[in-house]
Amino acid sequence: MTELAPNAPASAADRFAEFKFGRIPIGKVSPVIEHGAYPAKAVEGEALPISARIYREGHDAVGATAVLTSPSGEQTRLDMNQIWPQGLDIWQAWVRLDEVGDWTFRVEAWGDDWRTWHHNADIKLRAAIDTELVRLEGHDLFTAAAQAAADAGDHDAAAVINRANDSFDASADPAQLHEVAMDQALGETMKKYGRRRLVTPTVDYPIQVDRKRALYGSWYEFFPRSQGAYIDAETGKWVSGTFNSSHVMLEHIAALGFDVAYLPPIHPIGFQFRKGPNNTLAAGPDDPGSPWAIGSHEGGHDAVHPQLGTIEEFDAFVAKANSLGLEVALDFALQAAPDHPWVSEHPEWFTTRLDGTIAYAENPPKKYQDIYPINFDNDRDGIYQEVLRLINFWVSHGVKIFRVDNPHTKPLNFWDWLMTEVRKDHPEVLFFAEAFSRPEVMQTLGKVGFHMSYTYFTWRNTKQELTSYLSELSAETADFMRPNFFVNTPDINPLSTRSGAPAAFAIRTILATTMSPNWGIYQGFEQFEFEPLKPGGEEYINSEKYEYRPRDFNAEPNLNGLIAHLNRIRKEHPALQQLRRCLILETTSESIVAFAKNDGEDTVIVVCSLNPHEPVSGEVIVDLTPLGVQAEMFGVHDELTGGNYVWGPRNFVGLDPANPAHIFTIHAH
Repeated sequence: MTELAPNAPASAADRFAEFKFGRIPIGKVSPVIEHGAYPAKAVEGEALPISARIYREGHDAVGATAVLTSPSGEQTRLDMNQIWPQGLDIWQAWVRLDEVGDWTFRVEAWGDDWRTWHHNADIKLRAAIDTELVRLEGHDLFTAAAQAAADAGDHDAAAVINRANDSFDASADPAQLHEVAMDQALGETMKKYGRRRLVTPTVDYPIQVDRKRALYGSWYEFFPRSQGAYIDAETGKWVSGTFNSSHVMLEHIAALGFDVAYLPPIHPIGFQFRKGPNNTLAAGPDDPGSPWAIGSHEGGHDAVHPQLGTIEEFDAFVAKANSLGLEVALDFALQAAPDHPWVSEHPEWFTTRLDGTIAYAENPPKKYQDIYPINFDNDRDGIYQEVLRLINFWVSHGVKIFRVDNPHTKPLNFWDWLMTEVRKDHPEVLFFAEAFSRPEVMQTLGKVGFHMSYTYFTWRNTKQELTSYLSELSAETADFMRPNFFVNTPDINPLSTRSGAPAAFAIRTILATTMSPNWGIYQGFEQFEFEPLKPGGEEYINSEKYEYRPRDFNAEPNLNGLIAHLNRIRKEHPALQQLRRCLILETTSESIVAFAKNDGEDTVIVVCSLNPHEPVSGEVIVDLTPLGVQAEMFGVHDELTGGNYVWGPRNFVGLDPANPAHIFTIHAH
C-alpha cells in the first residue's frame, strides 16, 4: 500500500542549516511556499517572476542569476535585474516555463567585477585619478572575458572585447580610456562574459507547472436532470433530463465560447431524509432531492443516477463534450446520504454521537439531515485508498477536472496526500476547491495542491473592495492560489444583482471575465434570475438543488451575446489569460473601476461602471510604465464597441447601463 505520509527529517537543525546566509546574502526568495515544503504554482507558458533580496558588504557590485531545471533535467540560466524604485536590493527575473511537470529553481548571487570596475572607472578616468591602475584592472577583465566568450563559441563577442582590450594600452590618455570603457556595445558584452566571483547559490526550490486550464478557462454549470425534463401528461409526474438530452446544452455552451462544462453530482441520491422544494424536510415521492446527498441502494460515488442514464451514456456525453472543445468537470463531494452503501459497509467512516445516531452535516442553524460527513480519523487507510480509487475510476471515464465540495471540512494533510498520489499517474488532473472559508484556510488548500479555488468575488462590490481584492490575488497569493470568479452558484444568489437590473448582470459578467483568467457562471444568471428565497437572503427561490428547473436557454432577454463576445475577447488576448501582471488604475469616480493587464506585447485596459441604474462619468489616470508600456500617448481600440481613441495620462470616460464598460487594447498611435 502507498505510504500515507513522508518521514520526518532526521534533524531539524540540519534542515535549517540549508537556509543560512552564504558568502553573499540572499533573502526573501520568491516564489517559495512554506520554506519550500510545497511547490509554487505556474502553468505552461505563463510569465512567472523569480525574485530575491541580494546585497553584499562594502561598495562592490553584485549580480544574480535564476537557475531553472526542467522536469527533463535541462538547465536554463537567466540573469536577474535590480528593480527600481521598489527597493535598493530587490532582484527579479521573469521566466516562462514551457514544460508541464516538476521544476526547481535556485538563485545564485555573485560579485560583479565588471560593474564594480565600470563604476570606478567612470569616476576615476574622468578625474584622471589612478589611471594606470584602472587600465591594468580593465586589461585583466577584458582578457578573461574574451577567453570566456571564445570558450562559449561567441566569436563576435570575443572580437568586441579584444578590440577594447587592444585600445586599452599605456599610450592612451584618460579621456580615450574613458571613451572605450563606457562603450555601450562593450558594456552589453561584458555583462554576459565578465568575471563572476564568490558565486553563492540558494537551495533548490520547487515549482509545479500545470497545463494551462489550471489558470485559464470559462466554466458553465448546469444540472443534466433539468435539461429536457418535462411533466408527463398522463401521470402528471416529472420525467428527468438525461446525459443524452444534455448534448444540446453542450452545443449551446460551446457556441458561447466556454471551455468547461461543470456538473453537480451525477450519482444516485439518497431517499432517507430527502429534501423537498426549497430545502424543506417534507419531500414528496417524486421530488428528486439534492444531488449532494449522495448514495442509495442504487449505488454510491462510482455509480451514475439511473434517471440520468448509464455509465456508457455518460462516456458518450464526455466524448460529445470533447468533440466540441469542452472538458467535463465533475463535482466530487466526499459525504454520504444515510442510505449510501458506505453507511452499512463502513459505519466506522462516520461519527457516531453519544445517543447512538450518526452525525449529519450542520452549519447551525442550517441542518443537512440528508448528508453524513466522513470522519477521516476513524479508518484513515481505508478512506484514503477508497477516495483514490474513486478518482482513478472517474479519470478512466474521461474526467480530468474535479470540483471538490467543501474541501475545508476535510483534513488538509489528506488533500496533500491525495493530490500527490494522483499526480504520479495523472498530472493532467486538476482539482478545484469549493472553499468559501477563511482566507488562511483557502490559501492553505492552494498550497497543499488545489489547482484553483472559488473566491470572495461574489461579495466584493465597491470600488475599494474590488481593487484591493484584485491586488491581493494578482500579487500576494498568486504563487499558490488561482482564483475562479464564478458570478453565482446554486447556493449564492448575489446581492449585486438582486435588483434584477440587466446592467447589473452585465457588469458582474464583465468584471469576472476580465479580472480573473478563470471565471464561471451557473445557469440562470444569463437570464437575469434573481428572486431570493427570503428577503435579504442569498439563496434562490425554487432552487434547482431540490427540484427540476428546465429552461429555454435562448429565451430573451439574455446575456448570451455579451458572454460569447467576452469569451472571444479572452481567447484573443493573452493579457486576460494570466493573473500576475495586473495594475490598478486611478479613477476620479467611486462608481468607476479601472485596471490594466499585460502579457508580452498584449496590453488590455478595462474601465467598468459599478452603477447599473444611472450614467456615470470621470477621469481615468493612466501610467502603464510598471507593465513595460513607456508611451505617454497611445491608441486604444474598444473590443466591446469597436471604437478607436487616443489616450494619454488623463482620459475622460462616460458610461451608462446600456454600455457599462470599455475593454481597450493598445495599438500604435
